[in-house]
Amino acid sequence: MTWSNTTLSEFEAAVKSSDPTPGGGTVAAVALGQAAALTVMVADLTLASDRWAEAHGLAAEAKQVAEAVLPLAAAFADADSTAFDAVVNAFKLPKGTDAEKDVRRTAIRLATLGAAEVPFETAQLACTLLPHVLALAEHGNSNAASDAGVASLMATAAAKGAVFNVMINLNALPEDMGEAMRAALPSMEDDIRRIGRSCMEAVRQRL
Repeated sequence: MTWSNTTLSEFEAAVKSSDPTPGGGTVAAVALGQAAALTVMVADLTLASDRWAEAHGLAAEAKQVAEAVLPLAAAFADADSTAFDAVVNAFKLPKGTDAEKDVRRTAIRLATLGAAEVPFETAQLACTLLPHVLALAEHGNSNAASDAGVASLMATAAAKGAVFNVMINLNALPEDMGEAMRAALPSMEDDIRRIGRSCMEAVRQRL
């Protein structure tokens, strides 16, 4: 299943179903794609007006970054569902003998690690986009300040939601698995909060 090729109603129907996927990690990645799309829009509205000529450089950079984020966010949405499906399938492995239990345990742990890695990439990508959203919120076309605000909210929600999914999977694993992600999360969360607050302050000042 490629979620970017479904209609909005089809995607929402899949999310609300009793199936384990798509879940929060996929929704976070989709939200990131929406944030990137809005970022491109605000950048274009800034670039189209000579009034905002001083912001054309940062708008062009924001557009370039956001356009690169769009296909990656779509890919991560699909990958998140695939990764968690692997966890579900690992739990279905036989466990009748000690050998089977060992194989099953290893499979579950490796699949769970994969299910943490995908939303971690989503969160990293959101953190790449957020500074450019902030730049547009502060200096871009003020007529699109509300759109920059929604972009920042969507990107922040995507980042925070992805982090939640990283945490819940890492917490199911031994501490020696996913060490790099565990070490990176605190500073990542600080950056998300800081930039998100700055975006909101900038938007409110320009409304």
